[in-house]
Amino acid sequence: MSDQKPGFFKRLFGLETPGPQPAPSQMRPINPEPPMPEPVLPTPEAPPPARVPPDLEAVPPPGPPETLPEAPAPANAMVPASADAPRPGWFARLTGGLRRSSDQLTGSIAGVFTKKKLDAAMLDELEDVLIQADLGLDTAMAITEVLRRERFGRDVSGEDVRALLAGEVEKVLAPVARPLVIEAGKKPFVILMIGVNGSGKTTTIGKLSQKFAAEGKSVLLAAGDTFRAAAIEQLQIWGQRTNTPVVSGPPGTDASGLAFDAVTRARAEARDVLIIDTAGRLQNRDELMNELEKIIRVIKKVDPSAPHATLLTLDATTGQNALRQVDIFGARAGVTGLVMTKLDSTARGGILVAIARKSGMPVHFIGVGEGVDDLEPFAAADFAQAIAGAPRA
Repeated sequence: MSDQKPGFFKRLFGLETPGPQPAPSQMRPINPEPPMPEPVLPTPEAPPPARVPPDLEAVPPPGPPETLPEAPAPANAMVPASADAPRPGWFARLTGGLRRSSDQLTGSIAGVFTKKKLDAAMLDELEDVLIQADLGLDTAMAITEVLRRERFGRDVSGEDVRALLAGEVEKVLAPVARPLVIEAGKKPFVILMIGVNGSGKTTTIGKLSQKFAAEGKSVLLAAGDTFRAAAIEQLQIWGQRTNTPVVSGPPGTDASGLAFDAVTRARAEARDVLIIDTAGRLQNRDELMNELEKIIRVIKKVDPSAPHATLLTLDATTGQNALRQVDIFGARAGVTGLVMTKLDSTARGGILVAIARKSGMPVHFIGVGEGVDDLEPFAAADFAQAIAGAPRA
């Protein structure tokens, strides 16, 4: 018959050959049960559950990007080091951070001293090497003079010179290596952070707040860099990480008014430490330096003894320009101490020696990375040995 229906098997699995189909009103299903859901037969794209290995059934499906496990943090991430993968000690990180400065300096010294008798030409070459390393003319002359007096006409190796270099650098740095003391009698102890654009003020504030919080001190932060929305947000993130409240306002808020509010609140809440961020400003912009002086005057209206510490953050990559910053900020803002950052990003780490010899200003902290534990109190002997490539005593 021409209108013979397909066999039951074909109708069951929907495999009847294409062709004209009867109208819905003419269809009379033999089996009253509803049609089975498609697809019924297993396909490569949708394997039957029974064929999935048991160990894979326990693996949950991947979630959205924010729920995926985070990749291991790099060594310079701004988070504490993992307890499962302890980072090297501070001296190892300091040595690694100063590697560029040390390699350039010690490589040049090795090129000058090749175990031959010390003469005037070698001393002149050494002096040039030390000056080019930003150690400063005075330091360079002092080191060459010691060599001239003690070793002239005698065999001198690169190792001898590096040992002498470490000793002389330590002599210069030891008087300025002073810790930042938070005086309990001054509550809150107000720290004003200043410096040029990009010197690392905001990041340094975050690291300091974490250090103080770990010591059990109650800290308040003030987002006084009101020119940059990113700086306000960055400080708020640090506040969240360290469970530290942040006084802030919308971009464009008067910085001196915000500083006034922050000191007032810190006193009312009996905070141990208040750290005030400020906008980066070039030392040769008189109107910006005037604004900084205004912030200091307003702070003193609340507490005549504040700020108790005015820390100048210096970017080591700026080299000799850092000397000028110390001079001008010191004269205009009453700088009480220095924080040297980004020593791991330059071959000019010797500038810290030149600054110490010229200014005599205390150096409280140095930074050799972005990690929260890459900012440490300054130790003269460690720095001298690391930059000279000399063995640790």
